[in-house]
Formats: sequence, structure tokens, C-alpha cells
Amino acid sequence: MERDGASVTIARSQRAAKEALRDASYDALVVDLSLPDMSALAVAELASFLQPDARVVFVTPDDSFSGGSIFALSSNASAYLPTHTRPEDLAAIVEYHAAAR
Repeated sequence: MERDGASVTIARSQRAAKEALRDASYDALVVDLSLPDMSALAVAELASFLQPDARVVFVTPDDSFSGGSIFALSSNASAYLPTHTRPEDLAAIVEYHAAAR
């Protein structure tokens, strides 16, 4: 995404994600549902409060939400993708949803 000119912030913990959401403005977030020390849904919920226009693209290595239930659990969910999605495809999806703000 950076190669395409996007500004990227990486948060490796829930606390870092909270700080990033308070300190900067984002058009889109990529949130990994499988991170062990981080509640992805809590981060998405905080984003919906602090940055209600930001779109959330969830990624995960399993098919827990393959039926689309993530969209009922997270009001700002825009997409749900496997973690093995090619980087250029992920970047295109994030760019698409960010532009839709």
C-alpha cells in the first residue's frame, strides 16, 4: 500500500491501535481477526466511535465469518478477506473502500 502512495500505520497491539486511532485520521483500516493479544472487534468498534467514516477491511486465516456474520457484528465492516490475499489485491480493495468514504 505504501508503494502505491498510501500512508500506513502498523499497530501490533490493541493499545497501539487505540493510540493510533486517537492520534491520526484514517480512511480505512485493515484489521486481523486472528491476532491473539488484540480484540479486532473492539478496535473496529473504537474506530466507529472515533472515526465513524473510516472503513474496516477484516482479514483472517480461517473461515469463521465466511457466511458474512462479520457485517452484523461490526457496523463499519466493508470487506472480509483471507489473510493469504495477494498484497496488490488487498491494496486495491482498501483503496476502493477508502475512496467510498
